[in-house]
Amino acid sequence: MKFFIDTANPGEIRKAYEMGVIDGVTTNPTLISKENRDFDSLIKDICGIIRNLPISLEVIGLKSEEMIREARTLSKIGDNVVVKIPMTSEGLKAVHVLIPEGIKTNTTLVFSATQALLAAKAGSTYISPFIGRLDDISQAGMELVEQIVTIFNNYDFKSEVIVASIRHPIHVLEAALIGADVATIPYKVIEQLTKHPLTDIGIERFLEDWKKVPKK
Repeated sequence: MKFFIDTANPGEIRKAYEMGVIDGVTTNPTLISKENRDFDSLIKDICGIIRNLPISLEVIGLKSEEMIREARTLSKIGDNVVVKIPMTSEGLKAVHVLIPEGIKTNTTLVFSATQALLAAKAGSTYISPFIGRLDDISQAGMELVEQIVTIFNNYDFKSEVIVASIRHPIHVLEAALIGADVATIPYKVIEQLTKHPLTDIGIERFLEDWKKVPKK
């Protein structure tokens, strides 16, 4: 399973990249606004860190014509840019135009298996079900991922499933068990994945025992 980091913070991206565990970056307008920086310089910094790994950048237009125009502009930033398109009928129209042009797309804000099916049929490169937001309203987000993975396997769709809106390590574990292609993970959760109390205890014990070893 691929790991994307879900942030627009260059410092977090650099730390995760140096661990050797990330395969790409996803952003959105909310994450970018948190950085309080000029968009162009921010994205240039991010691309300088991740090099040729995919980075998802989102359009803000609501009409297909607007989305297509924005997507073409964003794609000029680099060959690794993936354009996030909202899951609407207008978004599907945009995906249908952009994919033949060689522009990779990430259909976002997916909350049902039928939405994912439509996005796959339109040819979207990636499809992002938002599981945390479903959990927030007492729906099982991972059940949606399982449905989507099953449907895509049934019909050999080439779209990759990105599990988005991840809130904790269990989401990552469940996504991996289901067989999702990608999990896009906040840096905080990546840090949580590295930790276990027995690891900390083991390191502490080894260090204490090392002190007992005779030294020349």
